Amino acid sequence: MSILPSRVPILYILLGVLLLVSVVPMYFYSDRVVSINRERLKVNEMLLQNTVTRSLADDLGQRQTTLRMLLENMASAVQVSSGGNLAGAHVSTPELRALLEKFVSSYGDLAYATILNSDAKGISAGKIQPDPFLQRELERGFNAAQEGRAYTGQPLSIGSGKNAHTVVLVCQPLSAGGRFLGMIGAVLDLQFLIERLDQVSKGGLSIYVVDHEGRLVAGTVPSYATGQDMKRFEIVRKFVEESGNAPFTETTEFTYDDSRGQVGMLGTFSPVPLFGWAVVAQKDQRQAYASVYEMQTYSRVLALLTILLSVGLSVLAARRITTPLQVLTESSRAIARGDFTQRVHLKSRTEIGELATTFNLMSEDLERFVEDLKRAAEENRQLFLNSIQMLAGAVDEKDPYTRGHSDRVTRYSVLLATEMGLPESDIDKIRIAAQLHDVGKIGIEDAILKKPGALTPEEFEIMKTHTIKGANILRPIEQLKDMLPGIELHHESLDGRGYPYGLKGDGLPFMPRLIAVADTFDAMTTNRPYQAAMETGYVVNIINSMAGRKFDPTVVAALTSAFEKGKLNIRRAAVVEPVEDAPIMVPAPGDDTAKLTERM
Repeated sequence: MSILPSRVPILYILLGVLLLVSVVPMYFYSDRVVSINRERLKVNEMLLQNTVTRSLADDLGQRQTTLRMLLENMASAVQVSSGGNLAGAHVSTPELRALLEKFVSSYGDLAYATILNSDAKGISAGKIQPDPFLQRELERGFNAAQEGRAYTGQPLSIGSGKNAHTVVLVCQPLSAGGRFLGMIGAVLDLQFLIERLDQVSKGGLSIYVVDHEGRLVAGTVPSYATGQDMKRFEIVRKFVEESGNAPFTETTEFTYDDSRGQVGMLGTFSPVPLFGWAVVAQKDQRQAYASVYEMQTYSRVLALLTILLSVGLSVLAARRITTPLQVLTESSRAIARGDFTQRVHLKSRTEIGELATTFNLMSEDLERFVEDLKRAAEENRQLFLNSIQMLAGAVDEKDPYTRGHSDRVTRYSVLLATEMGLPESDIDKIRIAAQLHDVGKIGIEDAILKKPGALTPEEFEIMKTHTIKGANILRPIEQLKDMLPGIELHHESLDGRGYPYGLKGDGLPFMPRLIAVADTFDAMTTNRPYQAAMETGYVVNIINSMAGRKFDPTVVAALTSAFEKGKLNIRRAAVVEPVEDAPIMVPAPGDDTAKLTERM
C-alpha cells in the first residue's frame, strides 16, 4: 500500500521553493568556509603541541649534556686529586670529600652524588640517603662502569607525600691508563622537569615524560605514578615501537577507552635521545578543537537563525496565498458534511475573492434546495406513516373486537424498545412493524374474524394464517423488508410452540419477540367477547411466569421495569358484553395463552 500523500499542500510547495532558493546556497557556502577554517585551527593546535614538546625535549637534552660534561670534568678532577689511586683509604681523603661536596652544591638539580672505588667502597654527599631501590640502581651503574659504559638509570620515586621526589641516576666510569678505578654517580632530581611540565600543562593539555619502555618518568597528573606503564595511549606505543628510530617530533590523532567510553585524543611526542626518553603531550580532541567546535556551533546558530527567519518570511508569504484557499477548502468540506450554512468571508481583490463570492452564491442555492428536499422527504415520510396507520385502522375496523389494537400494540412496542435503550433507527422499524403486525387479517373471512364466540380448531387454524398473509401482502414493498419478521413471526414462541413455523430459541429474531410481548399484554388487558380485561399487575406477573419459555426474558424485564415506573397507562376500550354461552376465561400463571389471544 502506498504511503505517499494523495495531495501535497500548496503551502509546502511554496515553502520548499523559497527555502531552496534562500537557504541552500548559503548553507553550502558557510559549510565550505567552516571546513577550511576547521583545518587551519587543527593545524594550529598540532603546531602548539609540537612546539611545547620540542622545547621541553631540547631542555632535557641540554641538561643531560651539561650533566655529562660535569661528570666527565669531575672524573678528571678525581683522577688528578687521587693520583689515580682510589684503593682503600685513598677513596675517602678530605680532598675528595671536599671535591664531591662542591660538585653537588654547584649543580642545584643534584640530590646526591657518590665516588666508589673498584671494590664498590667510597664516599657520598647530598640531601638524600639511598633507599633499597636507589641502592639497586647504584649496583647496576657500578656494573656498567666496570664494563666501561656510562649509565642512565630508571626514574625512581623517593620519599612520600609532599617530600616525594622523582630522581634518576647518571653514572660515569673512572679509569686511568685503561685500568678501572671506580665510578662516580650523580642522582638528578627531576623536580625542575615537573615544574616545567606543570607550567605548560594548561587548558586541558596533559604533558609527561616516558622512558624507552613507555614507563612514566615524570608527569603532573595525580593519577599518573612514576614507573607506570603508559602504553595504553597509542601515542606512547608509537614512540616505543619506533624507539631508537624516532629522532623527530610526531603528532597524531588517536582514541582510547576510559569510563566515558571511546575518547578521541590529539597527541605529540618529541624524543630525548641522550636519555632515551620522550616528552609526550596529549589533549582531549573536544578541548583541543574547542575553537573549531565553537566556530562550528556559532556558524550553525547563525545558519539556524537565518533558516528560521527565512521560514518565517516564507510562511507569511505563503499564508497570504494559501489561507484563502484553506478557508474555501474547509467550507467545501462543511458542505460535504451537510452543513450548508457555511459562508466564506474573504477580503481579496484577486481571483480568489471572486471565487469566494461565487462559492457563497452556490452555498445559498444549495441550502434552499436541501431544505426543500428535507421538507419533501418529511412530508413523504409522514404520508407513508399515515398510510400505514390508515391500513392498520382499516383492519381494526373490520374486527369490532380488536378495535384500536394495532395502535396500542405500537405504543407498547415503542415503549419497550425505548426502555431497552434501542437505537432510534431500530425503534422506527419496530413502530412500523407493530402497526402492521395484523395487516394479514384483511385476508381472513369475515365469518371467522367477526365471530362473536370462541373459534373452533378449524377456524383457529385459518385465523393463524393471517401472519403469513400479512407478510405476503407487504413483501413486494422494498422499504418494508426489515419489518417483515415482526409481522410474520410475532406469534412464534421461544419454546417452539408458536406459529406459523414453530421457530425456537436463537432461530427467532428479536423484533417479533418484542412485538409478541406487547401483543399479548394488550390482548390480556382489554375486553374481548371470550375474555374480560385483566388487571395490569396480574398480566405482568403472568407474562413474567412465561419468561424464557414463551417470551424473551430481556423484553419481559423491560415490560416489568416500565410497569414499575408507571409508564403502562391502560386506555380501556368499552366493555364488550360476552356472547351467551361464551365463557370468560381467566388464566392462571403458567397457562397457555394461545386461546386467550387467538384474535390478536
